[in-house]
Amino acid sequence: MRATLLESREIAPLIRHFAFELPEVDRFSFIPGQWVSIEEAVDGEAITRAYSIASPPDGNRFELCLNRVEDGHMSPHLFRLHPGDTVDVRGPFGTFTFRDAPKDSVLVATGTGIAPFRAMLAPRLAVDSEHQIKLVFGVRYEHSLLYREEFEALESQHFNFRFWPTLTRPAPAWTGRTGRVQQHLAEAIGPRRDLDVYICGLREMVDEVRALLKGLGFERKQIIYEKYD
Repeated sequence: MRATLLESREIAPLIRHFAFELPEVDRFSFIPGQWVSIEEAVDGEAITRAYSIASPPDGNRFELCLNRVEDGHMSPHLFRLHPGDTVDVRGPFGTFTFRDAPKDSVLVATGTGIAPFRAMLAPRLAVDSEHQIKLVFGVRYEHSLLYREEFEALESQHFNFRFWPTLTRPAPAWTGRTGRVQQHLAEAIGPRRDLDVYICGLREMVDEVRALLKGLGFERKQIIYEKYD
């Protein structure tokens, strides 16, 4: 399918939010947490990249959250697009979605790994007030807390959701959590071992969190993850 760019806006340094529509279809059906594949010819070379959908289902529209990889091929190309430009899209794909038989859950994300959780949280919280969900989101700087206002709004609207942002390079005025997400994992989980834990971000963080969870006694089926490299 060809997707038409509706909007592209910077939401943090070197990070942009993209909104696309698929004119060929009336409805683009996917499960929040899935991803699409974008295929484009860049400088005469066919390039394919996978990107998590950063929005819940909404007619024939979908949104992405991408960081610009300076030595990359696809992201600089996408950053140069203007509204009305088109890209070739396939999908949806992937199994990084909330499991059936909902359980209390801890979500762990860094950087643009927050994208699938933005898609997943609002629909789940709208229909599930029974299960506790905690989101631990780590970035370097406060200005890189992507979609912060949205998560804070969800926290104020849903008593069963907690948003824990943490910074590795906080300014002196920051009064919230500091350090890497790994440092807050034990507190987020507490004594419980009956939770599902969802992890999304770069390989190093994902692997470290998985190892910590296994060391705490979590079973493999309780650890659901997506790696971005």
